[in-house]
Amino acid sequence: MTKGYLMNSLIEKMQSPDQDFRFMGLNDLMTEIRQDQSCFLGDEAVETKVLNQVLALVEDKISEVKNQAVKCLGQLIKIIRQPQMETVVDKLIDYSGGQDEELRDISGLALKTITAELPPDGKVAATACGKLTPKLLGQIQNPRTPPEALVETLSILSILISRFPVLLASAELDPEPLTVLAPLLSHARPVVRKRAIITLSQYVPISQPELFNDLLRTNVFPSLDASANIEKQRTTVHLVAAVARHSPLQIAPVLSQIVPGILKAVQREDDELREGSLQALEAILLRCPAEATPYLDAIVQTGNQFIKYDPNYAGDDEDEEMEVDDEEDEDEADLDDEYSDDEDTSYKIRRSATKLLAAIIGTRPELLTSLYKSVSPVLITRFGDRESTVRLEVWATYVTLLNQTAVYGGLQIKEDAAAIGGKRKRDTETMDIEEGPYSLLKSQVPSLSKALLNQLKSAKTPPATLQAGFSLLHSLLVVLPGSLSTQVPLIFSTSKTILSQPPTTSTSTLHLTCLSFLALFISTHSPPTFSASLASLTPVLLKSLGERHPRIASESFRVFSALLNALKPVKGAEWADPVYEQAVSKLSSHDTDAEVRACAEDSIADLWICATESVRGKGGKEWESICRQSGKTNGAVKVVTKVAREVSVGDVWVNGCVDWLLNLLKKSGRQGKPEMFVALDVLLKGYTSGIPPALAPVLVSQVKPYISISDIALLSQSLTILALLLTLAPITTFPVVEKDLLSDIYDISHSPHLSTPALDALLSFYSALVQADNQISTHVVPNLVISIEKAPRAEASPSNVAKCIAQIVQSQLAVAAGTIAEFYKHIKKSSKAKPSLVVLSLLIVGELGRFIDMSVQKGVFSSAIDHFASEQEEVRNIAIGNLQQFLPAIVQLVESDPKKRLLSLHALKEVVTHCSHGQLEGVADLLWVPLFENSENSEETTRNVAAACIGKLATTHPSRYLPQLHARIREPNAATRATVVSAIRYTFADTSQSYDELLAPLLVDFLSLMLDEDLTVRRLALSSLNSAARTKPHLIREHLPTLLPSLYKETIINPELIRTVQMGPWTHKVDDGLEARKTAYETMYTLLDTCLTKLELHEFLGRVIPGLSDDSDEVKVISHMLLFRLAQVAPAAVSQRLDEATPELQKTMKGASVTKDTVKQDLERSAELQRSALRAIVALSKIGTGVSPRFDAFAEELRRGPTWGADYKELLAAH
Repeated sequence: MTKGYLMNSLIEKMQSPDQDFRFMGLNDLMTEIRQDQSCFLGDEAVETKVLNQVLALVEDKISEVKNQAVKCLGQLIKIIRQPQMETVVDKLIDYSGGQDEELRDISGLALKTITAELPPDGKVAATACGKLTPKLLGQIQNPRTPPEALVETLSILSILISRFPVLLASAELDPEPLTVLAPLLSHARPVVRKRAIITLSQYVPISQPELFNDLLRTNVFPSLDASANIEKQRTTVHLVAAVARHSPLQIAPVLSQIVPGILKAVQREDDELREGSLQALEAILLRCPAEATPYLDAIVQTGNQFIKYDPNYAGDDEDEEMEVDDEEDEDEADLDDEYSDDEDTSYKIRRSATKLLAAIIGTRPELLTSLYKSVSPVLITRFGDRESTVRLEVWATYVTLLNQTAVYGGLQIKEDAAAIGGKRKRDTETMDIEEGPYSLLKSQVPSLSKALLNQLKSAKTPPATLQAGFSLLHSLLVVLPGSLSTQVPLIFSTSKTILSQPPTTSTSTLHLTCLSFLALFISTHSPPTFSASLASLTPVLLKSLGERHPRIASESFRVFSALLNALKPVKGAEWADPVYEQAVSKLSSHDTDAEVRACAEDSIADLWICATESVRGKGGKEWESICRQSGKTNGAVKVVTKVAREVSVGDVWVNGCVDWLLNLLKKSGRQGKPEMFVALDVLLKGYTSGIPPALAPVLVSQVKPYISISDIALLSQSLTILALLLTLAPITTFPVVEKDLLSDIYDISHSPHLSTPALDALLSFYSALVQADNQISTHVVPNLVISIEKAPRAEASPSNVAKCIAQIVQSQLAVAAGTIAEFYKHIKKSSKAKPSLVVLSLLIVGELGRFIDMSVQKGVFSSAIDHFASEQEEVRNIAIGNLQQFLPAIVQLVESDPKKRLLSLHALKEVVTHCSHGQLEGVADLLWVPLFENSENSEETTRNVAAACIGKLATTHPSRYLPQLHARIREPNAATRATVVSAIRYTFADTSQSYDELLAPLLVDFLSLMLDEDLTVRRLALSSLNSAARTKPHLIREHLPTLLPSLYKETIINPELIRTVQMGPWTHKVDDGLEARKTAYETMYTLLDTCLTKLELHEFLGRVIPGLSDDSDEVKVISHMLLFRLAQVAPAAVSQRLDEATPELQKTMKGASVTKDTVKQDLERSAELQRSALRAIVALSKIGTGVSPRFDAFAEELRRGPTWGADYKELLAAH
């Protein structure tokens, strides 16, 4: 069928007098366009004819046909030509401005559909914005346009600016939007004014500053005057709130002229004005935090004043919850339920005041202490607000306060600080925290818990209220564990009432919240506080174990697990047997939910550990269900491990579990194998009568497949099991290992891929092997050498083999002399050994020298030194068996031989790294001066090695060496300053606090080198700050106000450090400041983890946002990581900067522009950067929608798009 014939047949259908045919004609047209857009394109005359017919059907008498025509236009607008698009827009605007109400509505809907369906990329959107916007503005200017059409037109303009801000910003709009929209602020119809406020605020960011200033002068400032018209003031405060939300950068500079007027307006006797004023203050607080700071006290007072605003209710705010007994409380609650006033809108003011206080709490962590003094008591008095929506808002606000306390409360900081010094310091800190957030909260818990529980105890309390109340109690216990010990009877009775009711669709979430709270309550309170009331609660908890709802059953098992651990050891408890029976019942059933099964398994483990005598005589039938061969077994393996570690069940049980695990190991795939090896390790140690003789050969054969470098983690665990077997059952294990495994382990030993845990396990294996058989060491050492000699060079690590041989010698010292003699002959000058054997011999002699005094071997040292002159870089190890004899000679080489200096410094580093503090104290003076003198005027590699040695030496005698380092920070030589600050970084590797008191007063001076004139010194100082933040944050927290400006300065791109380099026909820009900038951003990330409470988040975010547009992809990735972390720890603060972050995130997600010079690596790098940005976007999308419509639209576009939709949903599910 040709395109023309198809289109003509559809036109014929659409012209049919039968409404069903007209509807189907439109439907078929949409279907054809979706399947193949080209079916519509081709003959312009036919296209126009179809389009006109669709437009004609917009005026159809049948509403279904009209709606279908609107949907069809939404599809057509994406593909039609520009003249046709103008025709559609003109026609619809004519309709929308007409007098026919029905046609006006449907045309407005059509225009909305068109603007919502426009593809974000391509010329169509740009053309549509350029053509449609002026016509819409012209319609607003038309005095004959009815109010309903104005509202629709304003909505369409809002959609356009939300979806295409960049296109509208670059378009030359005539007339200017602000000029057209401003007169609508005085329109007679409130609905028009309300819609105009929103649209106008959205267009402020793309308008000329002069126009916005005119708006402020003519509409805002005069209307905030105390004598201004009430109606105008209402409009103005709503406008201020909207502009603050959408255009904070524009309104921030003039807030000093706006906020005082709003604070006066809120006191006027008009409820709508009060509500609007409170909302405006909330928006200003959230969007312009720095500029709002001077007015915080006044805003807090206003919030506290109007959260109590209830002129139609005569109750005493302060005492209604505090001085009445329980019976009176219930009567009052009943009266509240009966009280009703449909005209009463004061609850809106209280709700807005609550949200205002929540905004302060969520964004001002530095005010926590004062908020607990001024706001927290007021919130507690409003826990019983008679309007349920306000009551829930008050509780949610208090949860925000508790969450802020958990993150910023500072209890951990005080503990860190107290650890710096002795008793005097701790006493001081204790006095400091008496007025801190935690102590103030603790003092308010009695009134808080009583006020809240009085709202929950009534039988008429709705499920939503109960759930919110238990969520608040849960948050309280997370922040202040054990704080509800005085309210146990009321908590348990309320919980019993809830759990006694069978869960329904609407109440199952409440049951889960209640059970989760009880588990936390039991685990955070001592048994004496709740044991008296426990008997009343356990029957309903036992009933919950049998619920069909899987999550309720799971949570019930968790409550009993918490109870078992709290009451350990449990003896004679009536509920223990029913819990056991329920757990066995769930485990033996094949249709049990996976989560319920896991919780039942955990309960069995806790019963064995905490109520051992109760379950020991049950016959062990539970293990038949736990140790199953099919289905998921990860939880069962962990349960077996847990029980074996804590309880001696018996060798028969251990045997059964080992057999079960060996069968599981035979299964293909890696999943769960690491946990199985851990379980085997614990079980083998649990044999009371020794390992059965028949087990070792079977277990060795099962372990053999994992003796491979294909999976290093499993290799490490396999070697650990073998070492354990050799230790516990050497007679039966050794022959099998020697026969079946030793040759494979030789090949593993020289692998360069061994990680530190795997190498440690390998060394443990060799130690156990030679102790199991005294003769084997003389065979193992030469076999290891033969194995590495046969291996390809890329697969050989002589240092690993040297460590293995040293471990063998250390475990069998009888072979030491022969081993030294064997390898010493290869490093003599006269030796004709090949270089690889020389390297291996030097490494072996060096490793042996760590624990054997080689001073009696006169030629070893001199032979090793001779190899410093070798042409091969690998030949450079040295024995360190006698510090007094060998160390002076190495120091002399450092001082006198420039060619051997770097290698000698490496030798010194080996000495310093591997010697104990006691040994180093005796030689520190010998090393200190030469290290400094030879780091000056040296290349960076030499300087770094020297700095590592100096840092280590400084920790041996800090009172002596730290002042000497401090004295050198003002040295004129930049290399010396670089060595000093780098050495300080190495001192942080020692995480003990033994010298913190000495370091604390000097640290800021060391870190002040971030302002040094030398770029390398600045970079190293930043790196030192990063290390300090990671390992000793308590030393820098109080100094951050001094240090952060220097840190933030290094995140700014310095054009003076960017140079152009010619590379053949191309020029390439090199940024010498990039490394320092990367280090600065990495330091910011570390500070976010360790010093969050001391960061001013508005200023911090002010440096994160520019990082999103940095020239370096690495800086962008770190900025994405920062946003991801901020979304978790400071959602309120970061949500207010989403408008600024969105454009750069959009740019990143578009990907790299493909040109003729683009290579595969560019595309891969761009894709990785996009994935990094996507992780941040998904995290940000979860902190609340509605704050930034632009970001919400962008995130939704990604979620629905074909390119990133699947990845987006996967990340969303994972978080």
